[in-house]
Amino acid sequence: MRPVRSISHTLLLRLLLFRRLFSQRQFILVLSFVVGVLTAFAGLTLKWIISQIQYLLTHQFDVEQSNWLYLVYPVVGIYLTMLFVRYVVRDDIGHGITKILYAIARKNSRIPGHNTWSSVFSSAITIGFGGSVGAEAPIVLTGSAIGSNLGKLFRLNNRTLLLLVGCGAAGAVSGIFKAPIAGLVFTIEVLMIDLTMSSLLPLLVSCVTATAITYFMSGMSTVFQFELKDSFTMDRTPAYIMLGIFCGLIALYFTRVMMMLEGFFGRFKNRYTKLLIGGSTLSILIFLFPSLYGEGYDLINLLLNGKGDDFLEMFNNSLFYGHSNLLLLYLGFLIVFKVFASTATNSGGGCGGIFAPSLFLGSVSGFFFCHIWNDFHILGVQLPLNNFALLGMCGLMSGVMHAPLTGIFLIAELTGGYALFVPLMMVSVCAYLTIIIFEPHSVYSQRLARRGELLTHDKDRAILTLMSMDSVIERYEETQMLTPEMTLGNVATKIATSTYNVFPVINPEKQLIGVLYIDDIRHIMFRTELHQQFHVKQLMKPYVARLDINDSMDVIVKVFGRTQAWTLPVVDRDGHFLGFIRKSRVFTVYRKMMSDYSDD
Repeated sequence: MRPVRSISHTLLLRLLLFRRLFSQRQFILVLSFVVGVLTAFAGLTLKWIISQIQYLLTHQFDVEQSNWLYLVYPVVGIYLTMLFVRYVVRDDIGHGITKILYAIARKNSRIPGHNTWSSVFSSAITIGFGGSVGAEAPIVLTGSAIGSNLGKLFRLNNRTLLLLVGCGAAGAVSGIFKAPIAGLVFTIEVLMIDLTMSSLLPLLVSCVTATAITYFMSGMSTVFQFELKDSFTMDRTPAYIMLGIFCGLIALYFTRVMMMLEGFFGRFKNRYTKLLIGGSTLSILIFLFPSLYGEGYDLINLLLNGKGDDFLEMFNNSLFYGHSNLLLLYLGFLIVFKVFASTATNSGGGCGGIFAPSLFLGSVSGFFFCHIWNDFHILGVQLPLNNFALLGMCGLMSGVMHAPLTGIFLIAELTGGYALFVPLMMVSVCAYLTIIIFEPHSVYSQRLARRGELLTHDKDRAILTLMSMDSVIERYEETQMLTPEMTLGNVATKIATSTYNVFPVINPEKQLIGVLYIDDIRHIMFRTELHQQFHVKQLMKPYVARLDINDSMDVIVKVFGRTQAWTLPVVDRDGHFLGFIRKSRVFTVYRKMMSDYSDD
């Protein structure tokens, strides 16, 4: 029997031979097609598993009364997910889009292999048991991981890996939503992958492939059914603008509260404490408001297509059943508590994204806004509830994700609501302009932006983000470090066996206290009669500034500019010397990466 290692080596050689059958451009197109196929089936698998779990757990519920099992299922789901991640995956798989952005900015677009499957199963368990999150972000991470690992398998360069990560993300959004244009726009807006002629076609191939397979496997219907009954009219323009502002403020509330709650959960190091707090919070909220169970797509379809008493179906299985006069109160509670349910799910140990929560919250917010407008006869204009539920989805998506184009095209393709394109644009732009006044970064990018690790469309800043401390630091051995009591003779001996022109001076605790430049001692260095008369403490200079090992490249460049220094020392958090960074080295690496990153 052949050893496994020998078989894998043979397989790799065959793959590399297969690679030689195509030119570079052709091979990327082949890989983008494969990424689209695999991503589509991953999305279909996830959706199928979620639907089967939810049907198994809830199909026997009596709609006329609340069900105590809502207090149990979410906790069980989060606990099972936590066990799966801890004992099977053994890695952090949360914040899917943020992990992709981090991989692009700091890991040369390399995503761990387990992400090609782990997010599918963990999010299926979480959502199937009631976790109030979405399946989309896990699939986007899955698709990007498929692209990244295919690229690694064929030993492709970093720029091609970045493109395949984008293909995976674009295919994921396209497939799970049946929205190829939205998949393409999402990759550009949210992942901030620059669109060039060389990258356009592979992205389109992944989008179209994933969409076509999903249509073939699940039918030609859109994700949400929507029938336009009341077309766009100009007299509703003030309402569209005000809805956009309202959605922007709700998106701001959602973003701020989510970050605050994540900070609260972050204080607890014990995972079971997080499970207890997050699971119990989620269970209570779902028991009170069953519409928060899972992705909430049933409620979205109800708000998009219902009329009259149909809307009272949202009270099914809840304490509100039969109380039609509490409709607005119920919707208000959903707006307030959706972010608590979603954050409790993920922070408690579950796995899911905020695509679905954004769509859910948007439809509820749009419906709520329209209901209030009609009840108070504002401007004497009556608004269609279904249309505004759809427009609200666009507004929240644009605000939360800071992606107005994604919001427009995604909602249009999700529902077939192309006749409302102008109102979609109005609401999307107003929502985006509202939230950026208060939050310059989306909920996905905030964590990375605070650490200076966010890749942007600004090419100069993008290059600095991609550069790492390790690529520019010149590390010194301990034998090349000086102490204050060393004589000039000792220094001359070290210089004779070294290529450095600057040396660190450290104390007994290895902490940096100064620097010594060869140019400053060149006039006395070869006068042997002075070797015992001078000591390092007399010859060294204080450093003009020092860098922390965790400083971003953007910070490093600013320090060089402020101090006009050519060489700066790097220390750890305790002040221990680690090495020097030379301005010439920064320029060299920058020029190299700019060349690699430049457009074709």
